[in-house]
Amino acid sequence: MIDPHVHCRDGKQTYKETIRHVFEIANKQCVEKIFDMPNTNPPILYEKDIKERLKLVPENQKGNYFLYIGATSNKKQLEEAVRCYDKYKEIVGIKLYAGKSIGNLALINEKAQKKFYQILSNLGYKGVLAVHCEKEIYLKPELFDPAIPITHSYARPKEAEIESLKDQIKFSEESNFKGNLHIVHVSCPESIKLIDKERKEMRITCGVTPHHILWSNEMLNRPDGLLYKMNPPLRDEKDVETLRQYLKDGRIDWIETDHAPHAIGEKLFTPFLSGYPSLYLKDFVSKFLPDIGVDKKLIEKLTFENIYKIFENKLK
Repeated sequence: MIDPHVHCRDGKQTYKETIRHVFEIANKQCVEKIFDMPNTNPPILYEKDIKERLKLVPENQKGNYFLYIGATSNKKQLEEAVRCYDKYKEIVGIKLYAGKSIGNLALINEKAQKKFYQILSNLGYKGVLAVHCEKEIYLKPELFDPAIPITHSYARPKEAEIESLKDQIKFSEESNFKGNLHIVHVSCPESIKLIDKERKEMRITCGVTPHHILWSNEMLNRPDGLLYKMNPPLRDEKDVETLRQYLKDGRIDWIETDHAPHAIGEKLFTPFLSGYPSLYLKDFVSKFLPDIGVDKKLIEKLTFENIYKIFENKLK
């Protein structure tokens, strides 16, 4: 299997997770290759950052570690990002945070996002652009009360994801972007419907996490509910059931864990960070997915074939 979305924390947050440890987990979970995300501390933005990052990969995992480079509004940074994509086989794409999540790597202004797409289009970038969709003006942080963890779901409503996704599609089309727009960790059925409408017109894919398929936001009502705080948040039971059906219908391209560990104190106390240590695919794939009616052929597509098809130029 391939996990195309993990957060190794090497850098100033090594105490949370490391590339070496992620591979130890992955090996036990029958995951061969991982794609790391760039919202590290410090973030992965330039060639020098890539070189330092690749030094951390265990020798026996060379060829199994891949990485997104982060995006900013700086034209020179984006030019370097595209050069690095062309130069390094390990760089599988560019990651855009269209809303604030963890870290400071976010491009939340609509004008800046539109300019970003135009720059990539002008540079002739045809690789994968992975986007975290949550539109800032729809977020309501004042609603979050750590004493009532389910309020996190109200503070980051699904409208934030939906409206951000609409923006990304619009900016992609207006700029004549020729790359593959990938929407990470889709959390609501409305996003899938929007993506399906665009599949004939543009290169667009989406992924879903195990936790958005496994659990509803009722998990946040547990005594340890803060552990289930993540961005985007868990949705209600109806949304989860519909996502499961869309998964079975083949309307979601792949499973991505969004493995994002924090120290437990950071989860249960200030700053109440979002993220879940989720690289535990083996039972999910071998037991849970068959139990809800996902057949073996579709599981192979969700965990390998569809991912390989999009990233073949990097993985072969």
